[in-house]
Amino acid sequence: MKKTVFPFLPILLILLASFSSKAQISKDTTALSEVILLASPIKNSVQKTAHSVSVLTQKDINQNDGVILTPILNSIPGIYMQQGALNTNRITIRGIGARSQFSTNRIKAYFEEIPLTSAEGESVIEDIELETMQRIEISKGPNSTSFGAGLGGVISLFGKQTPAVSFAKITSTIGSFGMQKQTISGGINDSKLNLYTNYTHLKSDGFRENSNYDRQSLNLFGTYQISQKGTMNFIGIATKLKAYIPSSINETDFENNPEVAASNWKAAQGFESYDKLLLGLGYQHDFSKKWTWNTSVFSTLKDAFEPRPFDILKDKNTNFGIRSKLNFTTQLLQFPTKFSLGSEFMIENYSFSLFENLYQSQPGQGSILGEKFSGISQKRNYADVFFQMEMQLSEKLQLESGIAFNSTNYSQKDSFNQQEMEREIYNFPTTWSPRIGTSYQLKKGQNIYASISKGFSLASVAETLTPEGEINTSLLPEIGINYEIGFKGNFLQNKLYTEIAIYTTSIKNLLVAQRIAEDQYVGINAGKSKHQGIEYLIKYRLLSSDKAQINTSFSGTINHFKFIDFIDNDNDFSNNYLPGVANFQWNVGLDFTTATGFSFTSSFRSVGGIYLNDENSIATERYKILDCKTNYSFEVVKNLKMETFFGVQNSLNEKYAASILPNAVGFGNALPRYFYPGNPRNYYGGINLTYQFQ
Repeated sequence: MKKTVFPFLPILLILLASFSSKAQISKDTTALSEVILLASPIKNSVQKTAHSVSVLTQKDINQNDGVILTPILNSIPGIYMQQGALNTNRITIRGIGARSQFSTNRIKAYFEEIPLTSAEGESVIEDIELETMQRIEISKGPNSTSFGAGLGGVISLFGKQTPAVSFAKITSTIGSFGMQKQTISGGINDSKLNLYTNYTHLKSDGFRENSNYDRQSLNLFGTYQISQKGTMNFIGIATKLKAYIPSSINETDFENNPEVAASNWKAAQGFESYDKLLLGLGYQHDFSKKWTWNTSVFSTLKDAFEPRPFDILKDKNTNFGIRSKLNFTTQLLQFPTKFSLGSEFMIENYSFSLFENLYQSQPGQGSILGEKFSGISQKRNYADVFFQMEMQLSEKLQLESGIAFNSTNYSQKDSFNQQEMEREIYNFPTTWSPRIGTSYQLKKGQNIYASISKGFSLASVAETLTPEGEINTSLLPEIGINYEIGFKGNFLQNKLYTEIAIYTTSIKNLLVAQRIAEDQYVGINAGKSKHQGIEYLIKYRLLSSDKAQINTSFSGTINHFKFIDFIDNDNDFSNNYLPGVANFQWNVGLDFTTATGFSFTSSFRSVGGIYLNDENSIATERYKILDCKTNYSFEVVKNLKMETFFGVQNSLNEKYAASILPNAVGFGNALPRYFYPGNPRNYYGGINLTYQFQ
């Protein structure tokens, strides 16, 4: 332990010495509960919203290495992000999506109201460069009727805008395992145009074999004031990725050689690569103080190539959609009332081809493209229509209600066997999602709330397919009913902020992915599950003076997620715990800022054991992670600011599973490969220069 603490002693001494400075720090006295939420169609504060929602600011996002969100999201009660590699991540909210094999599903994700979730429900947020994020809002559970099929919740990302002064910025970061990140960004701000642009190149050799990572991204965000009442905004994100895949390993390798890759993935030198373009154009018009209209059109294009040990996949994805909402403010039965009526549509075309991988015929050469043996084209379409209402029944009592309707259909045809050209079509039953909630102000800055909501999640196309490759038309959406009560409050003149949420969610038509081959799963509706938990958050401003500010936080969750009625083939797993999610998780944070430009942040996280299979026969060990970071910023010359930073992740050098593969199966005599080992202790540091044009 002494070796872990010693490197931080000089930093802490410098920070403590900074109290002698005559400079002053800008005090932060804004209560978290007063923050206005941006994602909801009807704007409201965190305090008055009748469900649990978390907000991450740019300051929160900057408290890690700038590579991935995992440690930041894992500080939020009820959220658990597993990181198998920089390109292999899975996010669960309140245990929803924990049994997903390789990706995030059952959760909707948006960037500036543009979906990051495909039409079949898979969400990818790791393509969004952290440097470009201004804010993140996370709504937990099926509490947002305006965002379609997201039983677990909604993650809303917001891009940076140029501040009052135009600027140019260069950032360079280096770290352990060959990590290098170079960023160039800049922005223009005048009376009508606000423009932000960013280019980032991130490379890493990775802790494990066959885990090299190379990503380039180009980002352009902007708003333009067309008239006094009309504003246009636009988004463009281009991503070029090549990421090698070490895959999961068995328990023996996890304990003794965690740096190794799975032998077949190493021999094939398996990787994924793609070029991806996300485009969005939006327009907002204020007809009057009562009427506002906002609409956006968007499109995503992706061309991917993925050599795997069992085959080589080439696939293309193109979607187009529109999201629109109309807001109206009025008096209804003499009560101040806000309405929002909206819709979201997406049309998605997906095609893939499978080729033989001949890597075993020429050892040491990696993947070799062989003959094509399969080809499928799919269409995925959905339409959401939603309505929300918020009514102020009294000075202290607020009522929220909403309802949404979803219609989704999948179709596919075999593009390889020309004699089988008939397209299979499946329309999911129209699903409706109502919600009602109420918030009551006990006293200024202190509210209690209660809500009841219904949500749903659809099976992915892969889950709907039978072993013969046909669509299973009997598959139903997962349906969840959520009951939640909570408290949000400020104390001690806004120095202390607390939240507590108690919820229970019952899910029926539980979708289960049965593994029938190394690369093939089939979905079935296997039963019911119940998700119960308590989430808590405490933030306390320990010190606030002209010279320094110290903020502390303590948050966590206690989970009780079980199968209620779950029969898979001849196995009865009823009353077993859900795999893939910890039974508890808590986080302690410290943020120390001085007027001289020094700052120090640390986060200590404890995660409970995680069952690896439905049988509950094997589980991971609980683990603890300590991350620390220090910054120093100063003005070099007029208008030119420099910032240096240094951080340590997993400073206790804990051995832990950063991600797991639920219900892994060992084929032949091989052991099941459940584990993705987390990085050992690692370091990073860097410098950035910012010039402001005045």
